[in-house]
Amino acid sequence: MEDPELAAIRAARMNQLKQQAPAAGAPAGGEDDGKRVAEEQMRRDLLATVLDSAARERLSRIALVSPQRSQQIEGILLRMAQTGQLRGRVTEEQLIDLLEQAEEAQSKNAPKKGTIVFQRRKGGFDDDDDF
Repeated sequence: MEDPELAAIRAARMNQLKQQAPAAGAPAGGEDDGKRVAEEQMRRDLLATVLDSAARERLSRIALVSPQRSQQIEGILLRMAQTGQLRGRVTEEQLIDLLEQAEEAQSKNAPKKGTIVFQRRKGGFDDDDDF
């Protein structure tokens, strides 16, 4: 189900990262930073292969405005790519559809904002009964 080109890119990148890994005697903090940088680079590379240029530009503009939303969409796209749900590159229109679906799902799960409900009294209270 997985794209062979994508698998080859992923395998080549993993080999490259293994060769660049620091020596075993390096401090533990450096390893964590190195792993984090390597994972981020792998994530960017995978997104570059999955998204076309217009969609990549739109996602970068979204990241400027709402980094949390951008990370959410990137995570969704990466999961879809790894499970083989994507057929070809994601266009800008498909990215917009994905954004709308994520917004709908988030609005369904989010608690409703407080609304004010007016309860009117029913019955014999009328302004004409003042006498």
